[in-house]
Amino acid sequence: MTDLYERLKAYEGSAAITSGVGKDPVNEPMIRHWCEAMGDANPAYAGPEAMAPPTMLQAWTMGGLSGHTGRSAEQDELFSLLDGAGYTSVVATDCEQEYLRPLRPGDRITFDAVIESVSALKATTLGAGHFVTTRMDVRADGELAGRHRFRILKYAPARRNPKGTGVATAPQRPRPVINRDNAGFWEGVAGRKLLIQRCGGCTTLRFPWLPGCGRCGSARWDTIEASGVGTVYSYVVMHHPPFLAFDPPYAVGLIELAEGVRVVSNVVGVPYDEVRIGMRVQLEFLRVDQELELPVFRGPVEGSVEGMAGGLAGGSVEGLVGGVG
Repeated sequence: MTDLYERLKAYEGSAAITSGVGKDPVNEPMIRHWCEAMGDANPAYAGPEAMAPPTMLQAWTMGGLSGHTGRSAEQDELFSLLDGAGYTSVVATDCEQEYLRPLRPGDRITFDAVIESVSALKATTLGAGHFVTTRMDVRADGELAGRHRFRILKYAPARRNPKGTGVATAPQRPRPVINRDNAGFWEGVAGRKLLIQRCGGCTTLRFPWLPGCGRCGSARWDTIEASGVGTVYSYVVMHHPPFLAFDPPYAVGLIELAEGVRVVSNVVGVPYDEVRIGMRVQLEFLRVDQELELPVFRGPVEGSVEGMAGGLAGGSVEGLVGGVG
Protein backbone atom coordinates (compact mmCIF):
# COMPACT_ATOMS: atom_id res chain seq x y z
CA MET A 1 0.00 0.00 0.00
CA THR A 2 1.15 3.51 -0.75
CA ASP A 3 1.67 6.01 2.03
CA LEU A 4 -1.41 7.96 0.87
CA TYR A 5 -3.60 4.85 0.88
CA GLU A 6 -2.43 3.93 4.36
CA ARG A 7 -3.41 7.40 5.54
CA LEU A 8 -6.80 7.10 3.86
CA LYS A 9 -7.45 3.65 5.34
CA ALA A 10 -6.83 5.08 8.80
CA TYR A 11 -10.16 6.91 8.54
CA GLU A 12 -12.17 3.70 8.15
CA GLY A 13 -14.47 3.31 11.15
CA SER A 14 -14.32 7.02 11.97
CA ALA A 15 -17.53 8.86 12.69
CA ALA A 16 -19.02 10.98 9.92
CA ILE A 17 -22.10 12.14 11.89
CA THR A 18 -22.70 11.51 15.58
CA SER A 19 -26.11 11.67 17.27
CA GLY A 20 -27.88 13.15 14.26
CA VAL A 21 -31.54 14.06 14.71
CA GLY A 22 -34.11 14.19 11.92
CA LYS A 23 -35.49 17.70 11.54
CA ASP A 24 -39.04 16.40 11.21
CA PRO A 25 -40.75 13.27 12.48
CA VAL A 26 -42.06 10.86 9.89
CA ASN A 27 -45.19 12.61 8.61
CA GLU A 28 -48.07 12.27 6.16
CA PRO A 29 -47.36 15.36 3.98
CA MET A 30 -43.81 14.27 3.12
CA ILE A 31 -45.05 10.74 2.38
CA ARG A 32 -47.75 12.15 0.10
CA HIS A 33 -45.29 14.41 -1.78
CA TRP A 34 -42.89 11.49 -2.25
CA CYS A 35 -45.61 9.16 -3.56
CA GLU A 36 -46.94 11.82 -5.93
CA ALA A 37 -43.45 12.45 -7.31
CA MET A 38 -42.84 8.71 -7.75
CA GLY A 39 -46.30 7.97 -9.11
CA ASP A 40 -46.82 5.37 -6.36
CA ALA A 41 -50.49 4.94 -5.40
CA ASN A 42 -49.95 2.02 -3.01
CA PRO A 43 -52.70 2.33 -0.34
CA ALA A 44 -50.24 1.15 2.31
CA TYR A 45 -48.67 4.63 2.12
CA ALA A 46 -51.90 6.63 2.69
CA GLY A 47 -53.56 7.74 5.91
CA PRO A 48 -52.40 8.34 9.49
CA GLU A 49 -51.75 4.63 10.11
CA ALA A 50 -49.77 4.20 6.91
CA MET A 51 -46.12 3.32 6.69
CA ALA A 52 -43.62 5.42 4.79
CA PRO A 53 -42.23 3.98 1.55
CA PRO A 54 -39.07 2.10 2.57
CA THR A 55 -36.99 3.97 -0.01
CA MET A 56 -37.67 7.20 1.93
CA LEU A 57 -35.23 5.95 4.58
CA GLN A 58 -32.63 8.61 3.82
CA ALA A 59 -35.18 11.41 3.33
CA TRP A 60 -35.84 11.66 7.08
CA THR A 61 -32.14 12.21 7.79
CA MET A 62 -31.49 15.04 5.33
CA GLY A 63 -30.39 18.34 6.83
CA GLY A 64 -31.48 20.68 4.03
CA LEU A 65 -29.66 23.94 3.39
CA SER A 66 -28.85 24.47 7.06
CA GLY A 67 -27.21 21.06 7.44
CA HIS A 68 -26.88 19.00 10.61
CA THR A 69 -25.10 19.36 13.89
CA GLY A 70 -22.91 16.43 14.87
CA ARG A 71 -20.87 16.35 11.65
CA SER A 72 -17.40 15.07 12.48
CA ALA A 73 -14.07 16.64 11.59
CA GLU A 74 -12.73 13.26 10.41
CA GLN A 75 -14.82 13.28 7.22
CA ASP A 76 -13.69 16.80 6.36
CA GLU A 77 -10.09 15.76 7.01
CA LEU A 78 -10.45 12.74 4.72
CA PHE A 79 -11.84 14.83 1.86
CA SER A 80 -9.16 17.49 2.37
CA LEU A 81 -6.50 14.78 2.16
CA LEU A 82 -7.98 13.54 -1.12
CA ASP A 83 -8.26 17.09 -2.47
CA GLY A 84 -4.64 17.76 -1.58
CA ALA A 85 -3.58 14.64 -3.49
CA GLY A 86 -5.33 15.91 -6.64
CA TYR A 87 -8.60 13.97 -6.33
CA THR A 88 -10.67 17.15 -6.38
CA SER A 89 -13.75 16.02 -8.33
CA VAL A 90 -16.60 13.99 -6.87
CA VAL A 91 -19.46 11.94 -8.26
CA ALA A 92 -22.04 9.80 -6.45
CA THR A 93 -21.85 6.23 -7.76
CA ASP A 94 -24.46 4.14 -5.93
CA CYS A 95 -26.28 3.47 -2.68
CA GLU A 96 -27.58 0.42 -0.86
CA GLN A 97 -30.38 0.31 1.70
CA GLU A 98 -31.40 -2.31 4.26
CA TYR A 99 -34.86 -2.12 5.84
CA LEU A 100 -35.39 -3.59 9.30
CA ARG A 101 -38.75 -2.13 10.39
CA PRO A 102 -41.38 0.12 8.79
CA LEU A 103 -41.43 3.84 9.54
CA ARG A 104 -44.81 5.34 10.44
CA PRO A 105 -46.11 8.90 10.98
CA GLY A 106 -44.95 10.19 14.34
CA ASP A 107 -41.70 8.21 14.50
CA ARG A 108 -38.77 10.34 15.66
CA ILE A 109 -35.63 9.73 13.63
CA THR A 110 -32.06 9.66 14.93
CA PHE A 111 -28.97 8.44 13.13
CA ASP A 112 -25.22 7.94 13.20
CA ALA A 113 -22.89 7.64 10.23
CA VAL A 114 -19.40 6.17 9.88
CA ILE A 115 -16.79 6.10 7.14
CA GLU A 116 -17.08 2.40 6.36
CA SER A 117 -14.43 1.96 3.67
CA VAL A 118 -11.97 3.74 1.38
CA SER A 119 -10.89 1.83 -1.71
CA ALA A 120 -7.45 1.51 -3.21
CA LEU A 121 -6.76 3.72 -6.22
CA LYS A 122 -9.10 2.74 -9.08
CA ALA A 123 -8.95 3.65 -12.76
CA THR A 124 -12.32 4.82 -14.15
CA THR A 125 -13.49 6.48 -17.34
CA LEU A 126 -13.84 9.74 -15.40
CA GLY A 127 -10.30 9.48 -14.05
CA ALA A 128 -8.35 7.69 -11.33
CA GLY A 129 -9.65 7.98 -7.79
CA HIS A 130 -10.78 6.43 -4.53
CA PHE A 131 -14.29 5.19 -3.67
CA VAL A 132 -15.49 6.30 -0.22
CA THR A 133 -18.41 4.44 1.38
CA THR A 134 -20.36 5.93 4.28
CA ARG A 135 -22.80 3.81 6.31
CA MET A 136 -25.69 5.45 8.14
CA ASP A 137 -27.64 3.62 10.87
CA VAL A 138 -31.18 5.05 11.07
CA ARG A 139 -33.26 4.64 14.23
CA ALA A 140 -36.95 5.26 14.87
CA ASP A 141 -37.73 6.13 18.49
CA GLY A 142 -34.40 4.54 19.40
CA GLU A 143 -34.97 1.26 17.50
CA LEU A 144 -32.75 0.42 14.52
CA ALA A 145 -34.99 0.83 11.45
CA GLY A 146 -32.55 0.54 8.56
CA ARG A 147 -29.09 1.13 7.14
CA HIS A 148 -28.06 3.31 4.23
CA ARG A 149 -24.73 2.96 2.45
CA PHE A 150 -23.75 5.81 0.14
CA ARG A 151 -20.71 5.56 -2.13
CA ILE A 152 -18.89 8.37 -3.92
CA LEU A 153 -15.82 8.54 -6.12
CA LYS A 154 -13.25 11.24 -5.38
CA TYR A 155 -11.20 11.42 -8.56
CA ALA A 156 -8.70 13.38 -10.62
CA PRO A 157 -10.41 14.21 -13.95
CA ALA A 158 -8.87 12.46 -16.94
CA ARG A 159 -7.13 14.88 -19.26
CA ARG A 160 -8.32 15.49 -22.80
CA ASN A 161 -5.76 15.06 -25.56
CA PRO A 162 -4.76 18.57 -26.66
CA LYS A 163 -5.54 19.57 -30.23
CA GLY A 164 -2.76 19.05 -32.72
CA THR A 165 -1.22 16.07 -30.90
CA GLY A 166 -2.87 13.35 -32.95
CA VAL A 167 -6.35 11.89 -32.98
CA ALA A 168 -7.98 12.43 -29.60
CA THR A 169 -9.99 9.57 -28.14
CA ALA A 170 -13.41 10.76 -27.09
CA PRO A 171 -13.99 10.21 -23.36
CA GLN A 172 -16.53 7.50 -22.55
CA ARG A 173 -19.69 8.01 -20.58
CA PRO A 174 -19.79 6.28 -17.20
CA ARG A 175 -20.96 2.66 -17.46
CA PRO A 176 -24.34 1.78 -15.90
CA VAL A 177 -24.23 -0.14 -12.63
CA ILE A 178 -25.65 -3.58 -13.51
CA ASN A 179 -26.75 -5.92 -10.72
CA ARG A 180 -28.99 -8.95 -10.27
CA ASP A 181 -32.09 -6.76 -10.00
CA ASN A 182 -31.66 -4.82 -13.25
CA ALA A 183 -29.57 -7.12 -15.47
CA GLY A 184 -32.63 -8.11 -17.50
CA PHE A 185 -33.37 -4.49 -18.31
CA TRP A 186 -29.88 -3.94 -19.73
CA GLU A 187 -30.10 -7.20 -21.68
CA GLY A 188 -33.25 -5.79 -23.25
CA VAL A 189 -31.49 -2.52 -24.11
CA ALA A 190 -28.72 -4.52 -25.78
CA GLY A 191 -31.46 -6.01 -27.97
CA ARG A 192 -32.94 -2.54 -28.60
CA LYS A 193 -35.97 -3.20 -26.41
CA LEU A 194 -37.27 -1.15 -23.49
CA LEU A 195 -38.62 -3.76 -21.06
CA ILE A 196 -41.04 -2.99 -18.23
CA GLN A 197 -41.53 -5.37 -15.31
CA ARG A 198 -45.02 -6.82 -14.76
CA CYS A 199 -45.95 -8.32 -11.40
CA GLY A 200 -46.78 -12.02 -11.55
CA GLY A 201 -49.28 -11.59 -8.72
CA CYS A 202 -51.37 -8.48 -9.46
CA THR A 203 -50.05 -7.65 -13.01
CA THR A 204 -49.03 -4.12 -11.94
CA LEU A 205 -46.38 -2.62 -14.22
CA ARG A 206 -43.33 -1.11 -12.57
CA PHE A 207 -40.27 0.88 -13.52
CA PRO A 208 -37.46 1.11 -12.51
CA TRP A 209 -36.92 -2.60 -12.03
CA LEU A 210 -37.31 -3.90 -8.48
CA PRO A 211 -36.97 -7.37 -6.88
CA GLY A 212 -40.60 -7.32 -5.65
CA CYS A 213 -43.96 -5.67 -6.24
CA GLY A 214 -44.66 -2.53 -4.23
CA ARG A 215 -48.41 -3.11 -4.48
CA CYS A 216 -48.92 -6.77 -3.51
CA GLY A 217 -45.40 -7.83 -2.41
CA SER A 218 -45.09 -10.67 -4.91
CA ALA A 219 -41.57 -11.63 -5.97
CA ARG A 220 -42.88 -13.18 -9.23
CA TRP A 221 -42.66 -11.11 -12.41
CA ASP A 222 -42.27 -11.14 -16.16
CA THR A 223 -41.78 -8.31 -18.67
CA ILE A 224 -43.58 -6.52 -21.46
CA GLU A 225 -41.96 -4.49 -24.21
CA ALA A 226 -42.79 -0.78 -24.10
CA SER A 227 -44.43 0.71 -27.18
CA GLY A 228 -41.87 3.48 -26.91
CA VAL A 229 -44.23 6.45 -26.99
CA GLY A 230 -44.87 8.87 -24.18
CA THR A 231 -44.89 12.46 -22.95
CA VAL A 232 -42.53 14.65 -20.98
CA TYR A 233 -43.93 14.56 -17.44
CA SER A 234 -41.15 16.78 -16.07
CA TYR A 235 -37.60 17.76 -17.02
CA VAL A 236 -34.43 19.56 -15.98
CA VAL A 237 -31.72 21.23 -18.07
CA MET A 238 -28.20 20.26 -16.98
CA HIS A 239 -25.66 23.09 -17.05
CA HIS A 240 -23.23 22.15 -14.27
CA PRO A 241 -21.06 20.39 -13.32
CA PRO A 242 -19.46 19.63 -16.69
CA PHE A 243 -18.40 16.00 -17.13
CA LEU A 244 -16.20 14.57 -19.84
CA ALA A 245 -18.27 12.82 -22.54
CA PHE A 246 -21.21 15.16 -21.88
CA ASP A 247 -21.82 18.46 -23.64
CA PRO A 248 -24.03 20.73 -21.50
CA PRO A 249 -26.53 22.22 -21.60
CA TYR A 250 -28.82 19.26 -22.31
CA ALA A 251 -32.29 18.18 -21.24
CA VAL A 252 -33.04 15.21 -18.99
CA GLY A 253 -36.70 14.26 -18.94
CA LEU A 254 -39.01 12.22 -16.75
CA ILE A 255 -40.95 10.47 -19.51
CA GLU A 256 -44.40 9.03 -18.85
CA LEU A 257 -44.81 6.08 -21.20
CA ALA A 258 -48.11 5.09 -22.77
CA GLU A 259 -48.08 2.05 -20.45
CA GLY A 260 -48.28 4.39 -17.41
CA VAL A 261 -44.78 4.05 -15.93
CA ARG A 262 -42.13 6.80 -15.96
CA VAL A 263 -38.56 6.63 -17.22
CA VAL A 264 -35.67 9.08 -16.76
CA SER A 265 -33.70 9.68 -19.97
CA ASN A 266 -32.31 12.32 -22.31
CA VAL A 267 -34.65 14.29 -24.57
CA VAL A 268 -33.07 14.64 -28.03
CA GLY A 269 -34.01 16.10 -31.38
CA VAL A 270 -35.19 19.40 -29.92
CA PRO A 271 -33.15 22.30 -28.45
CA TYR A 272 -32.83 22.00 -24.68
CA ASP A 273 -34.65 25.32 -24.16
CA GLU A 274 -37.65 24.16 -26.23
CA VAL A 275 -38.44 21.03 -24.19
CA ARG A 276 -41.85 21.41 -22.55
CA ILE A 277 -43.98 19.43 -20.11
CA GLY A 278 -46.58 17.50 -22.11
CA MET A 279 -44.37 17.26 -25.23
CA ARG A 280 -44.96 13.97 -27.05
CA VAL A 281 -41.82 11.92 -27.57
CA GLN A 282 -40.81 8.52 -28.95
CA LEU A 283 -38.11 6.05 -28.07
CA GLU A 284 -34.81 5.77 -29.88
CA PHE A 285 -31.64 3.89 -29.08
CA LEU A 286 -28.55 6.08 -29.17
CA ARG A 287 -25.12 4.51 -29.54
CA VAL A 288 -22.81 6.70 -27.48
CA ASP A 289 -19.65 4.64 -28.05
CA GLN A 290 -18.59 1.23 -29.34
CA GLU A 291 -19.70 -0.55 -26.18
CA LEU A 292 -22.71 1.43 -24.95
CA GLU A 293 -26.18 2.03 -26.41
CA LEU A 294 -28.83 3.89 -24.39
CA PRO A 295 -32.57 4.49 -24.68
CA VAL A 296 -33.39 8.16 -25.30
CA PHE A 297 -36.55 9.99 -26.37
CA ARG A 298 -36.93 12.16 -29.45
CA GLY A 299 -39.38 15.02 -29.58
CA PRO A 300 -41.59 16.58 -30.54
CA VAL A 301 -43.84 13.94 -32.09
CA GLU A 302 -47.20 14.78 -33.68
CA GLY A 303 -50.41 13.01 -32.72
CA SER A 304 -51.71 11.67 -29.43
CA VAL A 305 -49.90 9.18 -27.26
CA GLU A 306 -52.98 6.98 -27.25
CA GLY A 307 -53.15 6.99 -31.05
CA MET A 308 -49.48 6.20 -31.47
CA ALA A 309 -49.59 3.41 -28.89
CA GLY A 310 -52.69 1.92 -30.49
CA GLY A 311 -51.10 1.94 -33.90
CA LEU A 312 -48.13 0.02 -32.54
CA ALA A 313 -50.12 -2.83 -31.01
CA GLY A 314 -48.24 -6.00 -31.75
CA GLY A 315 -45.36 -4.06 -33.28
CA SER A 316 -41.77 -3.76 -32.12
CA VAL A 317 -39.59 -0.98 -30.76
CA GLU A 318 -37.31 -1.54 -33.74
CA GLY A 319 -40.23 -0.75 -36.02
CA LEU A 320 -41.04 2.38 -34.05
CA VAL A 321 -37.57 3.90 -34.19
CA GLY A 322 -36.93 2.85 -37.79
CA GLY A 323 -33.42 1.58 -37.15
CA VAL A 324 -32.17 4.73 -35.41
CA GLY A 325 -28.73 4.22 -33.84
